[in-house]
Amino acid sequence: MTKFISWNVNGIRACMKPDPEKNRPGFEAVFRELNADFFCLNETKMQAGQLDLSFDGYESYWNYAERKGYSGTAIFTKHHPLNVSYGMGIDAHDHEGRLITLEFEAFFFVCCYTPNSQDGLKRIDYRMLWEDDLRAYLTELDKTKPVVLCGDLNVAREDIDLKNPDT
Repeated sequence: MTKFISWNVNGIRACMKPDPEKNRPGFEAVFRELNADFFCLNETKMQAGQLDLSFDGYESYWNYAERKGYSGTAIFTKHHPLNVSYGMGIDAHDHEGRLITLEFEAFFFVCCYTPNSQDGLKRIDYRMLWEDDLRAYLTELDKTKPVVLCGDLNVAREDIDLKNPDT
């Protein structure tokens, strides 16, 4: 059985160290314990060269946002892909490090960190454009072979799903 994990780390460097006071292991311990075939990270908030992170038996692929400390995605996988692409080929979306696509013989694996609409829905128009373009991108991939989508799609169904539900 293939195991897929997706985790919004809200800054990978911030979760690297264990926190004994809160009884939380560090990222590397959790990663090893979960032992996934595909490990998808969202909101990595880092640039190339800020963290040297590798695991035996895994290849890694990173998509960094141009803006420091913002967004970003990564995939660790035990399986070597046929092809790798970053973004969806649309300039309006491809500067925030939000999408990585790995192509395999039988499927596409897509790691996605969907933008949120922000306080007061300031970014709702962009979010709606993203939704339309992501759907078109995934639909186009699906014409060739099945698509496995993992990530943080920033969909909230209840107040508990929101950082600031009152806003």
